[in-house]
Amino acid sequence: MPVIDMHSHMIPPGIVEAIEREPATFAAQIKGAGTQRSVVHQQGYTYPLFEEFTHPEVKLAVMEQKGLDISVISPAPPLFYYWADKTLGVRVARLVNDGIAELVASHPQRLQGMASVPMQDTEAAIAELERVVSTYGFRGVEIGTTIEGESLAHPRFRPFFRRAAELDVLVFTHPYYVGSKQGMEDYYLTNLIGNPLDTTIMLAHLFFSGMLDELPTLKLCIAHAGGFAPYQIGRLAHGYNVRAETHANARTSPLELLRRLTFDTLTFHPPALRYLIDLVGANHIMLGSDAPFDMGDSDPVGTVATIPALNEQERTAILTNTAVTMLGITAP
Repeated sequence: MPVIDMHSHMIPPGIVEAIEREPATFAAQIKGAGTQRSVVHQQGYTYPLFEEFTHPEVKLAVMEQKGLDISVISPAPPLFYYWADKTLGVRVARLVNDGIAELVASHPQRLQGMASVPMQDTEAAIAELERVVSTYGFRGVEIGTTIEGESLAHPRFRPFFRRAAELDVLVFTHPYYVGSKQGMEDYYLTNLIGNPLDTTIMLAHLFFSGMLDELPTLKLCIAHAGGFAPYQIGRLAHGYNVRAETHANARTSPLELLRRLTFDTLTFHPPALRYLIDLVGANHIMLGSDAPFDMGDSDPVGTVATIPALNEQERTAILTNTAVTMLGITAP
């Protein structure tokens, strides 16, 4: 069975070239040269432009080193561009998605595509989702855990999620940030704590808003093993039972709703994955590397291999079968 990495990032060369040509338009610059280039966003976020981001041959070589047969590639989260107006947001999403489609076409047996959409405009997001599904056959879309601070549970986003459910597209939620957050300026806490915290807050809103009750067929995958939510789900469920605020709109306990979601393996701690398997089932967990960021898992297959008491059915689900089911991948 092929090993599938569902959480792997690339940056299509086309968007890099566009930023180089029009740095003011994209509020970003490409600095440095050769293998030392970086993307510098005006909002305060800088990251190295590793060759694995832009060169499919390098991505495949790294996959070989890690024992990965297929990578589902999604754009680096700073390319969401939710802060931009509709026109620029649509332009960026199209550049990114057309570029990802080109990368996939270069190695269709090894790479699968996941789209980005301009969530700042719901109609435009739906239109771009429909385009990439019909044109490229994408079966997944990556979105932020918030849209410029607005919760995904807000009613204005409901038509997008409804359409994703109708198209049977997996929605992969991924935190992003473009600067430091209050109280997290030091020690890289913006990522170490801020990103999983953003995911946890997102899930609480989805649970208590009634959105997941309204859209029972929506496929959601949560990055970084669900943030802190799976490990504090008892507290959320208890709050649902004893506080009127938490079940004013929701009809289902957060614990039950959590078990409808899927998660990647990015905990960096095999015992935590054992807990997650026992909580939601291995058929709700997919291998994820978060490559090529330094906060990714450099040996995701090895991490799975060291999960305590892992049986063969669980291993196969995590490495292959859950991704095949959720993303409609035809395994070679």
